Amino acid sequence: MRIVVSAQGETLDAPASPVFGRCPIYIFVDSETMQFEAVPNPAMNQGGGAGIQAAQFVVERGAQAVLTGNLGPNAFDVLQAAGVPSYLVPEGTVRQAVEAFKAGRVQSMGGANVTAHAGMGGGAGLGAGRGMGRGMGRGMGGGFQVATPAQPAPENPLKGSELAQLREELKSLRQKLAETMDRIDQLEKEG
Repeated sequence: MRIVVSAQGETLDAPASPVFGRCPIYIFVDSETMQFEAVPNPAMNQGGGAGIQAAQFVVERGAQAVLTGNLGPNAFDVLQAAGVPSYLVPEGTVRQAVEAFKAGRVQSMGGANVTAHAGMGGGAGLGAGRGMGRGMGRGMGGGFQVATPAQPAPENPLKGSELAQLREELKSLRQKLAETMDRIDQLEKEG
């Protein structure tokens, strides 16, 4: 199986990254042979939409599963629409993440585990689009913290159907946004 791990370096012994959309490197690993390919994340310094672009990128490169720390809702939706499951890897190296995956010791993500734009760093506004997502204070030295999914508030039964309808509409809009951004990228590359 071809799995991708968000990483902070280019080897199997590099630390796994606590972020998905703005991690510096993706390491694609054949889980059977442990052969790997390290690829820079083209969305790392994007001003917005990094999660969507990153998710599209790993899907296009054949990822069949994603191992990462934090995954936002936009990236999660793109991966889910492509049928690519995501798994929580809270710490360790890329190699340890793959071994844990193979042994069934990683937790499947049932949804995003951080809010949208969580990887954009602190401060107001988007800034100049450089250096975002660095120095996030997530323990980049000795492991990192993983945001836990918020517990949903009890739904008002009268609003349940409207919420479900709005969630479906949002999912559709996110998918359409991902497709539109992909088409824009294609047209820009064509000149």
